Amino acid sequence: MNGATATADYDDAGLLARLRSNDEAAFDELVDLATPRLLSLARKMMPSEADAEDAVQDAFLNAFKNLPGFDGRSKLTTWLHQITVNACLMKLRSRRRRPETSIDSLLPEYLPDGHQKKPQKRWHEIAEGGIEKAEMCELVRSRISELPEQYRVVLVLRDVEGLDTEETAAVLEVTLDTVRTRLHRAR
Repeated sequence: MNGATATADYDDAGLLARLRSNDEAAFDELVDLATPRLLSLARKMMPSEADAEDAVQDAFLNAFKNLPGFDGRSKLTTWLHQITVNACLMKLRSRRRRPETSIDSLLPEYLPDGHQKKPQKRWHEIAEGGIEKAEMCELVRSRISELPEQYRVVLVLRDVEGLDTEETAAVLEVTLDTVRTRLHRAR
């Protein structure tokens, strides 16, 4: 199944009914339908491809185990998206391969009147300095991966995945102000 067309063409209620009746083909259909998007999300949150694949597998296992508790108020793919975010967060928390570093030294400093002490360069000024687009993308990905988890996750969900503030808050089960603050700090 093609991921973009499949997502638009499937019958959510019908698929859910088939899943609840333990139709094996329905489980395969859901995996085929959702895996590309979930794997894309996990790749953005996890440090390696293997970790991303493990997180998606964990998400599907959790979803299938908790299917009887799914109330159907959201789409299956939305529910799986949230489960995948949670699976990634659980993996990141359990591994803690490297200690997180504070971002305080990276944050701008402000004068008493509210202006920044040192003006920051604009992205286009940096790019005009000779860094190619591919190098810039790699640099941004590298810097995002260095962010502490709480900031990195919000940045990925908002700026990479395109979720709005309310959706991000719901997925992470935090307040809107928390999302805004973490996003501001991450950026």
